[in-house]
Amino acid sequence: MSIDEVESAARLDEASAALEDLQGVLAGEEPIQEALQGLAEAAVRVIADAGAVSITIVDGENASTAASTSDEVIRIDAEQYASGEGPCLEAAHTIAPVRVAVAEAHDRWPVFAAAAEKAGVVAYLSAPLAVGEDILGSLNVYGYVDEAFDPYDEALLRLFTTAASGAITAARRSTRSRQIITNLTKALVSRAEIDQAKGALMAVHGIEPDVAFQRLVEESQTTNTKLVEVARRLLESLREKAE
Repeated sequence: MSIDEVESAARLDEASAALEDLQGVLAGEEPIQEALQGLAEAAVRVIADAGAVSITIVDGENASTAASTSDEVIRIDAEQYASGEGPCLEAAHTIAPVRVAVAEAHDRWPVFAAAAEKAGVVAYLSAPLAVGEDILGSLNVYGYVDEAFDPYDEALLRLFTTAASGAITAARRSTRSRQIITNLTKALVSRAEIDQAKGALMAVHGIEPDVAFQRLVEESQTTNTKLVEVARRLLESLREKAE
């Protein structure tokens, strides 16, 4: 077996081990921040010549670094976000990988190039995180040697971006689900308070349910106050009188 074959086999073994670890992280109950941090750390282990890895999350016009293996690259990411341009944003918005030699990036992304060179980064590979046309962000790999990153590394990076996209999508779905549950709970509580207020009016004034509810609605419209607030004020005033 040649040296290249031995090296390739070793890299495949490392990739397999890292991805097995990653599956455990993503299958667990860890918050999305911890899952993405685990993914970044796995990527820096597996991708040859990767000096550091970061994960950019794009939310509308805003971008932020959700995970990183180095504080230095967080600063490089921040420079890209502040200037509104750079390879990580390019990868996210075009939904296409971007590989760049930093020395050749001064004309296209001067702010990024200056920040990267200051940190000793000479090669950069960024791959988009997306589901369909839904842009999630990018996974960014920083190299400190000129020959960093080959087609094999790009193929590995696609595996990591697939895992990251799945993790982010699941987290966002979970967040939306929790928000829906919270809103439903608030709605149920509000409804209960309105029903209590309506029952109180019926008992005090000897009126029918529809009439009691209409009184609450009229008070809401007259005072430009939410119906549930009208109900709460009425219940509070009745409690105070009872005391």
